[in-house]
Amino acid sequence: MLNQQVKEKLHDGVVIPAHPLALTKDRKLDEIRQRALTRYYIESGAGGVAVGVHTTQFEIRDPRFNLYEKVMSLAIEEIEKAQLSEIFIKVGGISGPIEQAIQEAKFIKAIGYDFGLLSMGGLTSYSEGELLKRTERIAEVIPIFGFYLQPSVGGRVLSYEFWKEFAEIPNIHAIKIAPFNRYQSLDVVRAVCQSSRNEEIAIYTGNDDNIVNDLLTTYRFDVAGKKVEKPIVGGLLGHWAVWTKKTVELFKQIQSVKDQGEIPSELLTLGQEITDANAAFFDAKNQFKGCIAGINEVLTRQGLLQGNECLLDKERLSPGQAEEIDRVYAAYPHLNDDEFVRHHLKNWLD
Repeated sequence: MLNQQVKEKLHDGVVIPAHPLALTKDRKLDEIRQRALTRYYIESGAGGVAVGVHTTQFEIRDPRFNLYEKVMSLAIEEIEKAQLSEIFIKVGGISGPIEQAIQEAKFIKAIGYDFGLLSMGGLTSYSEGELLKRTERIAEVIPIFGFYLQPSVGGRVLSYEFWKEFAEIPNIHAIKIAPFNRYQSLDVVRAVCQSSRNEEIAIYTGNDDNIVNDLLTTYRFDVAGKKVEKPIVGGLLGHWAVWTKKTVELFKQIQSVKDQGEIPSELLTLGQEITDANAAFFDAKNQFKGCIAGINEVLTRQGLLQGNECLLDKERLSPGQAEEIDRVYAAYPHLNDDEFVRHHLKNWLD
């Protein structure tokens, strides 16, 4: 059963950064900086964190590195150390074939995660029906945060009918929409609105290319002659792994204007500035090949990481990507939280 306070917080909407992996220059786990990252997200005011997801690098599960259990545990340790007075949502990534996914679900449930973020990436041999059966099995172990991952980084296109059936599965409480595609995002929200569990499922954006617009949008559909509305209440984003303090401030502003019912045009302009920054961080011009290294590069410039290294050598900045990051850093100084990081970095590293 999902804790009622966690459920309420989830539906209120929160900032959930996707937690990166801190490595040394020789690609070994940097435990000090891994813990510092978790502290950074907590003290930035995020409402939760997602660990073991794409931004953390799926390869932590690879026997060559054998980092999954260690990395998942470090985040829980730091959250417990913080002794937070408010609910902090803990999301653990789950991936792979069904037996692997079930084992991961059991492990993260046992150490204290509230949800499993269920990736369907890499399972190209599974039919949509088999993916649904896999979801049902895992939902028997842990509350599920669904995940629509874009194809360019390992996801696949899934039908409206898939999401309609997905939403009916008990113990699914949220879906992260991250296909980077307006039509496919619409499929998910419409499917949830049409389901009998529409009030039980919170929608979170993972569309790093459209963050502000998503958060400002309430969807409305006709369901059996009645109007059903569904807002996108929060975000679980790799982009929010950097400049997180400013993200939290922006999120609170968005929540405030939605409550007032009037959206200032400046927010839409700010949204496009964030999309431009994301294009540099995520390496959009090269089909997102440098997305993980790009996030790591920004964290390195802030001093939170030693370098932008990833577990796999092929995961690196693309040619010209560092210059693009230079450009957006100079163009949008109001988006970064470098001063906040400088003020706290020594304490986090201690």
